[in-house]
Amino acid sequence: MRIVFFGTPDFATPSLRALLREGYQVVGVVTQPDRPQGRSRSELVAPAVKVEALAAHLPVLQPTRPLGDVFLAGLKRLEPDLGVVVAYGHILRAEVLALPHQGMINVHASLLPRWRGAAPIQHAILAGEAETGVSIMQMDAGLDSGPVLHKVATPIGPDETAGELALRLAELGAGALVDALSLLTGGFAHPTPQDPAGVTLAPKIDRDSARIDWQRDAAALARQVRAFDPAPGAWTTLSAAPLKLFGAVPTQDAGEPGLVLAAGDRLVVGCGAGALAVREVQPAGRTRLSVADWTRGRGISAGARLA
Repeated sequence: MRIVFFGTPDFATPSLRALLREGYQVVGVVTQPDRPQGRSRSELVAPAVKVEALAAHLPVLQPTRPLGDVFLAGLKRLEPDLGVVVAYGHILRAEVLALPHQGMINVHASLLPRWRGAAPIQHAILAGEAETGVSIMQMDAGLDSGPVLHKVATPIGPDETAGELALRLAELGAGALVDALSLLTGGFAHPTPQDPAGVTLAPKIDRDSARIDWQRDAAALARQVRAFDPAPGAWTTLSAAPLKLFGAVPTQDAGEPGLVLAAGDRLVVGCGAGALAVREVQPAGRTRLSVADWTRGRGISAGARLA
């Protein structure tokens, strides 16, 4: 079976490694273009999947968008039987989905039909769900709407961040992908249509959705901090300057929303109900640091106000 692999970030690399380790014939990789990084934006950095592909001496395609005659011609030259998509970052059009004669399958980081969309890990944490998982889905023209071949569930830890959960789901997804391919090649796969009644959506996270509203209850804000750790970082403002918060837990303290109740090893801030105790912060233009180090340097104390 000739497989073409679509993927971009670190989350996708365990699946690519698993295919190669299990002896599947990966004939090419499609990933996003190298991106400028650093303050000067002068250095181009390759996606994690490209680095992995080049190390395995695989052909790499990097279209700005996966469409057009030139891209399709390059894909056809790979003569794929099956496409595997893991966090590629673009919606694939019908002509791309139809090119491999066995279709395309996707490794999605949720238990479909829950959390269709770009940010399933973050939204599962935001919603306070106790469980999530990975689904191996046959792709169609809809948004994560195709029939499911295989699912694996896992609990979400009470203090688990999106970054920590993503690492676990990446490895879980790699194993689930290999299992699904075994079912397909053995003729034992039974694609199950998704129940429309169970659909929830996980749209892309933007900066506004990461901003903290201190009128909300502390438990919800603690989930928000976990959901946006490490990126983009749940944030508030202090003296009109942005401040990202990490490592937050709800407490039974009480005070006005946004009012700093204590500042020492932890920053304790009043919420609409309860208070939020924060262990780490990241001021604008600086690296992430402990609250103890930050408060010592700034002299922030109880009575300050976050907005």
